[in-house]
Amino acid sequence: MNIYFRELKANLKSLITWSVIIFLMVMVAVSKFASFEGSPELLALLDSMPKAMIDAFSMRSFNLTTISGFLGLMSIYFYLMGAMAGALWGSDIISKEERDKTVEFSLVLPVSRSKVVTAKALAALTYCITFVLITWGTTLVATRTYQPGQDFYDYLTLSMLALFLVELVFLSIGLFLGCALKRYKRSGQIAIAIILVTYFMSVAIELQEKLDFLRYVTPFKYFDPATLYTTGKLEGIYLALSALIILVCVVAGYWIYNKRDLYI
Repeated sequence: MNIYFRELKANLKSLITWSVIIFLMVMVAVSKFASFEGSPELLALLDSMPKAMIDAFSMRSFNLTTISGFLGLMSIYFYLMGAMAGALWGSDIISKEERDKTVEFSLVLPVSRSKVVTAKALAALTYCITFVLITWGTTLVATRTYQPGQDFYDYLTLSMLALFLVELVFLSIGLFLGCALKRYKRSGQIAIAIILVTYFMSVAIELQEKLDFLRYVTPFKYFDPATLYTTGKLEGIYLALSALIILVCVVAGYWIYNKRDLYI
């Protein structure tokens, strides 16, 4: 438990930074909604926008004059922030011991490498949960003046669950990279590269139907905001794929970290 609390304290600055970013993003997004609320004529602007842009961001899937629809449009940006935060927490919380030359301290503790990884992973998981709760709470506070109905709260709950699952997927990927890569400086860079590639895959799917098979590769399509908005539920196959990615990454990360030589 000492390692867990030490990691919570050591990475607190990172949590505060990401929390401020998502707080500002939510507040700006809700303030922008004021120009759409009760103004259907503004939706005519969509017709003047390039079709590729409309398709890429699934703009036609949401009613932007409602707070639920506007939240749906913004959800993908929440996913991006959550994915980046989770991946960096997962990779950095492991690799920073080698980066900061403190790995010797961890090795001389009367605990196994697996217990060290577990404590660090739990600290990163705590940050992910906190990130979701801050996003959720900020959204509730920022939208209260619009007196949203039950459909909004139902969709918000589903969106926050999806955000948490996206975070878990990329947290596990980041954790695996932090445990597996001997070049500790590369883990965070590769994690961000994976996020950007999979995100642009999700955009490409909307632009080209022939690429629809890629939806099984990119986690951003597992919990597509447009699909959640229309169906109101998470699909079992994508939950299973998420669980598989998390399980494989975590197990492989533990196994490799216990076997490889650490940079002292």
